[in-house]
Amino acid sequence: MAIGNAANDNGLEQELNLLKQQYERLREDKVRTEQNLDNIGRQLTELEEQAAQQYGTSDPEKLSRMLEEKRAENSRLVAEYRTHINSIVDGLQKLENGGGK
Repeated sequence: MAIGNAANDNGLEQELNLLKQQYERLREDKVRTEQNLDNIGRQLTELEEQAAQQYGTSDPEKLSRMLEEKRAENSRLVAEYRTHINSIVDGLQKLENGGGK
């Protein structure tokens, strides 16, 4: 009976040691996660301040609308520039073909 109890005690001691190791790993993970959360929170605050300063808002929906407006404006400007360049090319071709005389 004493041998059975000793084996049981050894098994419990091993399990306890494993649980302690697991607890320490989890505690370290918790500390790292909390540090990461703090860092991310600071970064978010800095980026919100930067966005508000540069664009007048830090609201993601407003920033998204502003981005879409800028993209639409850029598309329009590129189309206008393309038309302008094409008209120059057409004019040069007409000159080269004697159409400008």
